[in-house]
Amino acid sequence: MILLRPDCLVFKTAGGESIPCSAHDVTVELMGDSAELLDKEMILHAAEAVLHYFKTEKGQTTVSVAEFSEALERVLRGLGLDVKAAEDEEKPAAGLTLETATVSETEEPVASVRPRVVEEDLNRLASESDGSCELVFFPRLRDAIRRELDGEPLVLRFRGLRGCVKRLTGCKRWGPHCQSLNDQIVEFLRTCLTVENAGADCALVVW
Repeated sequence: MILLRPDCLVFKTAGGESIPCSAHDVTVELMGDSAELLDKEMILHAAEAVLHYFKTEKGQTTVSVAEFSEALERVLRGLGLDVKAAEDEEKPAAGLTLETATVSETEEPVASVRPRVVEEDLNRLASESDGSCELVFFPRLRDAIRRELDGEPLVLRFRGLRGCVKRLTGCKRWGPHCQSLNDQIVEFLRTCLTVENAGADCALVVW
C-alpha cells in the first residue's frame, strides 16, 4: 500500500509502473518550457483543481498520465489558454519525464474545442458583503456556485482571491490571518462544489 502526501497521486505509465508524484510537479513536467511563460500561481491553482477533481470528485488516487493530461488541458483551456498535449503522453521514467504540452494565448475562443467556462469575481462579492464573512460573504458565495452550476459548466472559475481576502480582513499586507481566510475560502468553494454538483463533471479554478 502506497501512503500518499495530500498533494500527490499515483501515476500509471504505459509501461505498467505506478509512480507517486505531486500533481504540481506532473503539471510542470507536462507543460515543459511553456510553464515558464505562465504565472506560477496560475499553474499551482490548475494543479490543485485537477488534484481535487480526481481525489474528491472521482474518488481516485491512481490515474494514468493520459487521464491527468486531459483534465489539465481542460482546466488550462478554461483559463483562456490554447493547450495541445503531446501525442505520446506516457513515458516511464524515474522523474516522470513526459512529453511537453505547448501553450499559447488565444484571442478568440474556438467553440469546437473550448469547454464552457463561467466566472465569478470574488473581489466583487467581498465588496458587496460589507466585510462580514460568516453572515454575508459565505452565503453569497454558496448562492453564486448554485447559480453558475445551473448552466452545467465544464469549468467554474473564481478570480480575485487575493484582493477578496484583503478586503474582507481589512489588511494591507498579507499575513497569517489572510492566509487562513484564503485557505478557508478555497476549501469552502471545493466543499460547496462537491455537494451542489452531485457528481457532475466540472473543474474548479480559484486564483
